[in-house]
Amino acid sequence: MDLALFYYLLLGFAVLMYVVLDGFDLGLGILYPWFRSEGERDHMMRSISHVWDGNETWLVFGGVVLFAAFPAAYAGILASLYTPIIIMLIGLIFRGVAFEYRFKSHRSKPWWDKSFWLGSTVATFCQGAVLGAVVQGVDAAPAEQGALAWLSPFSIFTGFALMVAYALLACCYLVLKSRDRMLARAAHLGRRLVLIVMAILLVLSLWMVVANSEVSDRWFDGLNFLWLSPLPLMSVVLGVLLYRDLDGEPHETRPFWLACGVFLLGFGGLVVSLFPYLIPHQLTLWQASAPDSSLKFLLPGILIFLPLICAYTLWGYRIFSGKVEDFEEGY
Repeated sequence: MDLALFYYLLLGFAVLMYVVLDGFDLGLGILYPWFRSEGERDHMMRSISHVWDGNETWLVFGGVVLFAAFPAAYAGILASLYTPIIIMLIGLIFRGVAFEYRFKSHRSKPWWDKSFWLGSTVATFCQGAVLGAVVQGVDAAPAEQGALAWLSPFSIFTGFALMVAYALLACCYLVLKSRDRMLARAAHLGRRLVLIVMAILLVLSLWMVVANSEVSDRWFDGLNFLWLSPLPLMSVVLGVLLYRDLDGEPHETRPFWLACGVFLLGFGGLVVSLFPYLIPHQLTLWQASAPDSSLKFLLPGILIFLPLICAYTLWGYRIFSGKVEDFEEGY
């Protein structure tokens, strides 16, 4: 296989794993204002206490792959997007500190709740805004445009869109990990979010097609739409099934996997729209890739550490599978 294409697929895998795994993690912080009692918030934090830091491994892994395998894309993206990336990292620090201090505090607990909510919300918005800015095409000369050149109507919309999507994933995770009243509330909120997420996917799809002639050609030139139509059609089917499963007596395990399926199809549609570009209109994956000698040098490390990361992730989720019990103290 072409090594550049291999690392492109590997980067996509890392991004998808991060979005799904850290998505429900960040989404629980976004949902905090809808769960106001201390017991409910303890339950939410306890449900992810065993996985939240491991989930962020995929962010580091994806950054390493981008830096090592596609240095030109790494330089172009970071040069334009330092501001939202730094703000995102500050948000992740705030929520990480909140995890460590919230269970040990008493009078200051409301402040750590705010830290967890604000850090999760800001980090998610910045991730969505970065995605929107990259899809639109980052500026090759960011210094001439200023620190806020990445802000645009599209990137702001994608920032809020990702917040809603992560919140939906978090609701489905709570259905998986909770019981009784908590489960019912998460399902009720998730049902509303399903409708919003499906509307957002439609708006984003139309926006990209109208704003970008290359994306329009990719989907509608010749018989392309016939071959690509399973992606939007399956998204609609999964959305309908997810909405149905989050009813008065929700199915406990299936909603989470259906939500992951919606994320997977949305991500697949994005890759189809932009391939082979890493920076749209500027750099393809082959133009951005490192020399073959560097890609070959990285390969042994990838083949060793990727299975290890996957193994301890699966093991951690297997060990802590099942419902969260609220009689435990701390985490």
